[in-house]
Amino acid sequence: MKVGMPLSYSGGFAETAEQLRRFEDVGLDIVLLPEAYTFDSVSQLGYLAAKTSTVTLCSAILNVYSRTPTLLAMTAAGLDYVSDGRFVLGVGSSGPQVVEGFHGMPFRKPLARTREVVEICRQVWRREKVDFHGATFDIPLTAEQGGSGLGKPLKLINHPVRESIPMQLAAMGPKNVELAAELFEAWEPIFYYPERADAAFGDALAAGAARRLPDLPPLEIAVDTRILVSEDSDLLATAERDVRAHLALYVGGMGARGQNFYNDLVTRFGFADEAATVQDLYLTGRKDEAAAALPQELVDGVSLVGPAARIAERVAALADAGVGTINATPIGPTSEHRLDSIRQLKAMASGVR
Repeated sequence: MKVGMPLSYSGGFAETAEQLRRFEDVGLDIVLLPEAYTFDSVSQLGYLAAKTSTVTLCSAILNVYSRTPTLLAMTAAGLDYVSDGRFVLGVGSSGPQVVEGFHGMPFRKPLARTREVVEICRQVWRREKVDFHGATFDIPLTAEQGGSGLGKPLKLINHPVRESIPMQLAAMGPKNVELAAELFEAWEPIFYYPERADAAFGDALAAGAARRLPDLPPLEIAVDTRILVSEDSDLLATAERDVRAHLALYVGGMGARGQNFYNDLVTRFGFADEAATVQDLYLTGRKDEAAAALPQELVDGVSLVGPAARIAERVAALADAGVGTINATPIGPTSEHRLDSIRQLKAMASGVR
């Protein structure tokens, strides 16, 4: 198994790059940089490409609304070039709060849009002239579609380092998970509970796999979690509060009633009543109560917090569920705690397969 680590988008990037080299030294395989509505991740990934030498760099995620498909392809090819073939293009649909609220784009046809982005990106990387007309994109834009009529199919000027850059889809809903299994090299779920993953994702993965393109490798499952490896009861209690607050924010506060993908996921895990309670509490401003209302089984199931023996058991459970990469956010109080957690996780993951 590989070990990844999400980075914070809150700034302090020179310090982050310096620390990242230490994580490289203990075997970190991949680093993921989010992009919500803060600094763009592309410029920072380019900076990290120059400051690192072995770690894979992944955008997590670039939404498929705020950049055109050809710009996503150009960006990925550029980052792959400056990193010497160490880039993974992580994309996702995001949601209407960000897409419409920050980017001013209508959140329409997310599945069709994502599918067409994949097809167009791969055309660009193969240096084909892009001539694509689908449900959401027309390239080139014709006069009948509102263009000047002067557009013509163009191909990428530069030769990419790789003609097929790996693509990773961040997805939780059944249709998006199905799309990941059909078209993408990797799938990134959040709050992954290995013992209940089949109930939540199994049918969608099977449906997508049945249509998977024959030239694609087996789907890589890259799960997000939070980690602290320690015997210290006080540190573990603090870490659990961190996990609970993080879960409550997503399960209770993201999206709106009836359109919260994270709440839906917890429901599919078998915690429907608890998910509803957490959302009710969070949306009425009772955030601490929402965090406390999360079932202990769920908190333990989706996190890696505890003594080394327990973490080793959870790593084995993830491997048994088909996980190939653990993207773990270390939550220890010092940089040494965080580095040690990743070091121990890497040793455990390397021992599994």
